Amino acid sequence: MNRLYHFPLSPYCRKVRLILAEKKIEVELVEEKYWEPSTEFLRRNPAGKVPVLKIDGMLLSDSTAICEYIEETVPEPPLMPRDPAARAEVRRLMAWFDDKFYSDVTCNLVHERVHKKLMRGGYPDGRAVKTGAQNIKFHIHYMDWLLDHRRWLAGDKMTMADFTAAAHLSCLDYISDVDWSLSAPVKDWYATIKSRPAFRSVLADQIFGFPQPPHYANLDF
Repeated sequence: MNRLYHFPLSPYCRKVRLILAEKKIEVELVEEKYWEPSTEFLRRNPAGKVPVLKIDGMLLSDSTAICEYIEETVPEPPLMPRDPAARAEVRRLMAWFDDKFYSDVTCNLVHERVHKKLMRGGYPDGRAVKTGAQNIKFHIHYMDWLLDHRRWLAGDKMTMADFTAAAHLSCLDYISDVDWSLSAPVKDWYATIKSRPAFRSVLADQIFGFPQPPHYANLDF
């Protein structure tokens, strides 16, 4: 049985979960408190980070490496274009959300509002929260621009870039930190990808001490 060691409100874990589900790869989810790594978990990934995927007799870590492995070993449905330039654009946008969006927005909001409490790391830093709330506007407008020129974020077809962005936004949506009124195209894009069967597991997540907002699992939000 494939097994994914994850944390529910990690965008990197959610990205892997979404792509596994889109590829119809069954996986057992094992929640891991990565901030309290056990000796056993550190054997799986000495970096002490999630996600870690047990598949094909191997232990894979790093969300991008995992997703690339899944794409190469289970090519249908394709989530990477065949054209090298188009693949480069997908990878650029994946890096944009996993690096820039994460540092600008996800870390400032999800980490401060949720992870700090779970890790008993003190109260949220008000300045960081304010910065994250301001930064997300820039990123929503950038996505709006992309969708004004393309059907999906990276081109005419849905790719890993869309699932990467959706993973981050779904974490923020869980804590009601996305102002969907900022962009109708971005809201419509998210509604479309949120309605896919691959999203069902993510929409069923429940974080102890942080109940879902009423709109979170609503497909007509």
